[in-house]
Amino acid sequence: MKTKLLFLFLMGILLGCTSENIVTDAPTQVLMLKVDYTTNTFEGGTILGFSRQTENFTITNEYVSPGDFGSVKLTYKELNQTLFEGTIHWMGLGEMTFPKKLEPASSFEYVITEDIRYPSGFEDVFNPDNRELDYEIPWYSVQGLVKVREFLADNPDQKVKMFLYTPSVGEGDPKDWYWVIYLKR
Repeated sequence: MKTKLLFLFLMGILLGCTSENIVTDAPTQVLMLKVDYTTNTFEGGTILGFSRQTENFTITNEYVSPGDFGSVKLTYKELNQTLFEGTIHWMGLGEMTFPKKLEPASSFEYVITEDIRYPSGFEDVFNPDNRELDYEIPWYSVQGLVKVREFLADNPDQKVKMFLYTPSVGEGDPKDWYWVIYLKR
């Protein structure tokens, strides 16, 4: 038993994810990545594990418009599981409340190559202001990650799910905003 726990702990370290965020033997895994909106710098991510496999991967959102305080929640519809929760403040700064922690960018390995990998497309899962968004720019920040390439190889026809989280609105500062990117395998 101790050997098995030690193995799972070491695998979590090697994968760059904490045991809170990943189920290593889960039939379904969702890779969540965070990219800064103004600099398009990859800042970190996690892998969420789910005990049931689904053919489809639909993300629904629950949005509470910020009169003063609002929120957004993204759900993996087929499993009724939370993927993201965050608060939004008018003339203030909200925060991501789920997942509680992301692994830093330094814990993700990059491939040593200059080829660019593209998904079969991008899907906007939440855009309450109907902004014109260019998904390719933040995609360039993550497409060289080993995990991204593994997820694309395992599910090559998937559309990458994109979400621009704006925890500060009104007189909000775009420097507080970031992209959230999801891939499934």
